[in-house]
Parts: sequence; structure tokens; C-alpha cells
Amino acid sequence: MCTVTLLPISAKKNGFILTSNRDESAEREALPPDFYSENGIKMLYPKDKLAGGTWIGLSEQKRLICLLNGEFKPHVRETSYRLSRGVVVKDLLAAISIDEAVENYNFKNIEPFTIVAVDWNSGLRFLELVWDGKIKHFKDLDLKSHIWSSSPLYSSEMKTIREQWFLEFQNDKSLSAEALWEFHTSAGIGDANIDVIMDRGFVKTQNISQIEKTSEEIKMKFMDLKDRDIIEIEF
Repeated sequence: MCTVTLLPISAKKNGFILTSNRDESAEREALPPDFYSENGIKMLYPKDKLAGGTWIGLSEQKRLICLLNGEFKPHVRETSYRLSRGVVVKDLLAAISIDEAVENYNFKNIEPFTIVAVDWNSGLRFLELVWDGKIKHFKDLDLKSHIWSSSPLYSSEMKTIREQWFLEFQNDKSLSAEALWEFHTSAGIGDANIDVIMDRGFVKTQNISQIEKTSEEIKMKFMDLKDRDIIEIEF
């Protein structure tokens, strides 16, 4: 998992749209988004029913965290790990300062991951955190459009192809939440191994989440691909 796109909404103060396709085993059932309290902090996220964590969420700390499995390149999995990556997501959502949280967090013996974060405490910030199993790579990103495809599932060649799809899509479309939802439900070449909604039998796209923030509101949209019911919740 996953495929993630992020872009700012230039006309709206601190506005952005992040959309995530979760590619996962069918055994990893997800509960739809709901409100939770973690360390006294209000959060909204879909929950991994098996592990109890999440891969995407919002918190009242004016923050969005979205997880992709893997780092810059594929890795060899260890037999076991100390902590689930889904717990890291919730910890970073609850933190007062994401910079201090990342600086002080113990990532030792956690499986490699990539986190895309948006923080709007002091202006809009796009951030990327990559834990490669030994070193954390944490940086601010330019406030422009971005796309990520998780390394365990997509080769560098596949990533490049998908980046080109996204570039062409932006050139052809007036970008909006609806247009990005269309990209995440239809982009591809008719090859289920690489299309944005992918299916390789043992793993496939299970659901789509979208978070849109404008100056007026912030909301989460969620669709489970088994029944294709859409849920929208305002935070």
C-alpha cells in the first residue's frame, strides 16, 4: 500500500486535497472513518480492524498523517517488529509539535515506512518522513502537487509511469476534489498490476480516502471498494 496524491488549493487559505488508495490483503479489513480520542486528542480515521491502527487520519492538532508501507526502495521484512506503523500514525497525530515528535521518536525496530504529513498550525506545510529501518529522512516539501506509490508494490519504472499519468491528468483537468477522486478511481492503462485501482489477487486496492481542507471546512470522504458505499464526515 498505497497510492497517495497531495496538492494545495491555491485559492483557499491553508487549503489542500490528499487522496489515498489503500492497497492491501483482503484479510486486512478496514472499519469506516469514525471519531476517536487518543491521549485526549480528538481524531478522525478509518481503523485497521486487525491491528487497531490506521493509515490515514486527522486530528485537532491541525494535522493530517498518511502512511505508505516501505521506504525509497523495497526492503526485506524481519520476522517481527517492535511496534506497528499504524501506531506511529496515531502518535504523530496526537503530538503537539510534529517536528519535536519526529526528532524524539524511537523508530528502532519499526518496519520501514513513508509518511506524508500536512500541518497547518503556522501556515500550510507539506512534509515527508521516510524511515528506512536505520535512518529517518524528514523534510518539508514544496507546496505543489505530489504523488507517491509504495515501494513494496511498485518498481521505480512503475512509479515513473504513474507520475506521468498524474502530470497528464493535471494538464487535462481543472483540479478539484472531484477530479482527483476520478483519478484515483480510473487512472491507468487497463493493466490491474499497475493501474491506480490495482488487483494482483493476493493484494488489491481495498478502499479510497480523501481529505479536503478549505478555509471553511475540513472533511473526509471514504469508499470501501467491496460495496462502493461512500461516507463523508466533517471534522
